[in-house]
Amino acid sequence: MSAQPVIAGLSSAGGSGSAAGSGSAAGSNVQHLLGPVDQIPFGEGRAFGIDGEQVAVFRLRDGNLRAVSGVCPHQGGPIADGTIDQQVVVCPLHQHAFELQTGCSTTGAKPLRSYKVFADEAGNMVLELG
Repeated sequence: MSAQPVIAGLSSAGGSGSAAGSGSAAGSNVQHLLGPVDQIPFGEGRAFGIDGEQVAVFRLRDGNLRAVSGVCPHQGGPIADGTIDQQVVVCPLHQHAFELQTGCSTTGAKPLRSYKVFADEAGNMVLELG
């Protein structure tokens, strides 16, 4: 299992922005190591390809992490490129807004899937699927 950063919808292997890819079982959840938290500037997001899915991971201005599906259900917009605040991300294509905690739309679109993501003791992002 691997996690690779996604740029313009394509997986990227290697380069300065690539994440170490590893998955490990934690109960019924599978954990994916995405790489150092510092690869995402405060107030921005990055897309990762994980087991064939695109996941958008955001580092909020207060340092907290959030993760949701990386593709807007409206017309496939790149959610990681959206504008965020502490509560929502706005899709850059048609301005549909989604709660970062739950993935629920605030503008009537279908919801995004939300994921548990956290920083481990070494400062690496860990995403749980399960």
